[in-house]
Amino acid sequence: MEHVIATLTFGLLAALLAAGAVVAWRHFHPVEAEEEEGGGEVAEYMSMMIALLYALLLGLALVSVWELRGDAESHTSTEAGALHQMTVLAEGLPADQKERVDAVARRYAVHVVRGEWPRMRQGAEPNDTGWHLVRELRAVAAAPPGATSSQEVTALELLGQLSALDDARRGREAVSQETLSPVLWAGIFVGAVLSVGMLFFFGIGRSPGQLMMAMGMVVLTVFLGLLIHYLSTPFGEVMGVSPDPFTRYFPTAA
Repeated sequence: MEHVIATLTFGLLAALLAAGAVVAWRHFHPVEAEEEEGGGEVAEYMSMMIALLYALLLGLALVSVWELRGDAESHTSTEAGALHQMTVLAEGLPADQKERVDAVARRYAVHVVRGEWPRMRQGAEPNDTGWHLVRELRAVAAAPPGATSSQEVTALELLGQLSALDDARRGREAVSQETLSPVLWAGIFVGAVLSVGMLFFFGIGRSPGQLMMAMGMVVLTVFLGLLIHYLSTPFGEVMGVSPDPFTRYFPTAA
């Protein structure tokens, strides 16, 4: 909630600053009547093209970061689900081996929630401890000596879930290091400057209605820019993916 309030406050301040700058510009640089009549069509065409191109750029950036967050959420759910399925399948193993599988699975969940998630929120890559626990899971999930046919089948199913967990973990680590291209960020910044620049050069802002529309455009531009920024960090604090799938299956990891 604090981040939402800060975002709205920042957008409002930006809109008020832009509105004040437009009013001051028009006060010290009045537009002549002939100049206004001659440049109206050109200004309208240019403003439409800038708005269209900037909307396409924002749409491309928003789709990119939304897919990035979706991948992060998918990998997290798959990884937690596979870990939980391992504890369910372990019911078909001997009691002592089942307890070892459960214990390692809980340690893995605790490490992911308490150890890896804070690092990913800061943009750091998870350490190798998680992979050591994956190897430990593989060892305790192997078929025991003298296993029955049903226990061998259970061990094979456990290895299948462990393979899914391995793939999902690799995907989660890869997504945690991805972000929006600097080229797109540069385009977003330039587009914002051009969009706001239209307020000064194309006769906008001399009536209360135009001024309100200009302020609304600035607020929307700031909002979309911040939204893209938050979504570009898929495990960030504001709109990032949470470790809820792990804590749902392993409450002690919270």
